Amino acid sequence: MLNFPKSTEFNKRIPKQKFYENIAVTPAMKKAFVEQIKIIYWRNKIAATTLNLAAGGQVTEIEVFEMRLSAPELDESVLRQIDREIPYHILFLLEYEGRYQAVIGYKEATAGKTAFKVDRYYSTDWLDEDDLPVHLEGLTLDAVYENFVRQIAGEALAEENGTTLKESVEQQKQREQIEKQIATLEAKIRKEKQPKKKFEFVQKLNELKDSML
Repeated sequence: MLNFPKSTEFNKRIPKQKFYENIAVTPAMKKAFVEQIKIIYWRNKIAATTLNLAAGGQVTEIEVFEMRLSAPELDESVLRQIDREIPYHILFLLEYEGRYQAVIGYKEATAGKTAFKVDRYYSTDWLDEDDLPVHLEGLTLDAVYENFVRQIAGEALAEENGTTLKESVEQQKQREQIEKQIATLEAKIRKEKQPKKKFEFVQKLNELKDSML
């Protein structure tokens, strides 16, 4: 997949039942696995043992899972369940009717660094496999993972002035929060009848917009 080196190829089918049998999952979660996923393949293992890469401080392996879907949508809860069960970083390649979507979670170490939690997921549009903007770049596994996240997220996580991936994610969260505040204020301005109150809202709106420049 994705023209990754042959040394990384694993190509092992994983029974999807592995992620919900003998595990405490909700009926809705089990239904999503059963109805939304046809097959799961473990396509690649990107690690210091399979490539000439240095181990990362946070990332020790990156698994590449191809998931063939029954429909062009997959509940995010399914990805989170798989990420909980696999103690490594995962690049998901979702396939539906010959088109692919790359999805990756921004993972952070939990207390004690014995496990990871997914902060949020980033995804590409549905594309031909050859058009997916996912390439092996970096000399360490940390760098490869960071580049995967940035490649998939695109402009949302564009690197500016040497920002770290964590800083870029936090900046995006702040932008999203301000955008929500702007949308709320714009709705209030449209409804407000009192000129003084409307003027106050407009001033606050302009301040928020200026903060995003």
